[in-house]
Amino acid sequence: MDYTKNYSLEGKVAWITGASYGIGFAIAKAMAEAGGKIVFNDIRQDLVDKGMAAYEAKGILAHGYVCDVTDENAVNQTVETIEKEVGSVDILVNNAGIIKRIPMIEMSAADFRQVIDVDLNAPFIVSKAVIPAMIKKGGGKIINICSMMSEFGRETVSAYAAAKGGLKMLTRNIASEYGEYNIQCNGIGPGYIATPQTAPLREKQPDGSRHPFDQFIVSKTPAGRWGEASDLGGPAVFLASAASDFVNGQILYVDGGIQAYIGKQPS
Repeated sequence: MDYTKNYSLEGKVAWITGASYGIGFAIAKAMAEAGGKIVFNDIRQDLVDKGMAAYEAKGILAHGYVCDVTDENAVNQTVETIEKEVGSVDILVNNAGIIKRIPMIEMSAADFRQVIDVDLNAPFIVSKAVIPAMIKKGGGKIINICSMMSEFGRETVSAYAAAKGGLKMLTRNIASEYGEYNIQCNGIGPGYIATPQTAPLREKQPDGSRHPFDQFIVSKTPAGRWGEASDLGGPAVFLASAASDFVNGQILYVDGGIQAYIGKQPS
């Protein structure tokens, strides 16, 4: 038996939200290389245009749409358009997300709600929109981009940690509720990934030294480095493919070993 065929996404429609750049783009690229038909959205036309140019530069045929994933009506309309222009969604990756690094007592309730809306409510809205067609066609894959903060707390990220912890449980509940329809819902929990979002944490200091947080993360990671967005491609293809048909409700942490490691003893 050729097990490599289990990892093929040939002919599958994969919608990756917020995939104009960064982690979403890297996941979409990997899925395209596995044979998937790529659909992505972003909140503004200029971001969709930027994404389309990036996909074209890689030789990937992608379909881009402007859609605010926190707007249920907009999501439902986008799903209808995707079904008409590309086909019903076989694979959904809830990737779109934001973070606000603000100490909790300084954070407004409005800022907290915005993070919850984008990072937790939106995956609920988009998943809800694609599940009926998945049931009708006999199965589907949903991948939620969780976080190290689905497990840990840290200063200044109260809203993000609350949202990602909730997303972990939403993942398990979708698996529980719709597993009987051959729908697998799993999560990927990236470790610290070198993206534009984390760039401020990796900036060189005026004296040329590494940012203190950069030093901290490297010291806590057995791999001794930040992850690259491309490190998430293989795990995403696995969870989107037939190779994971009996994997459901799990969070796959792609973190370079941080959760397994207590850290080095001070010298």
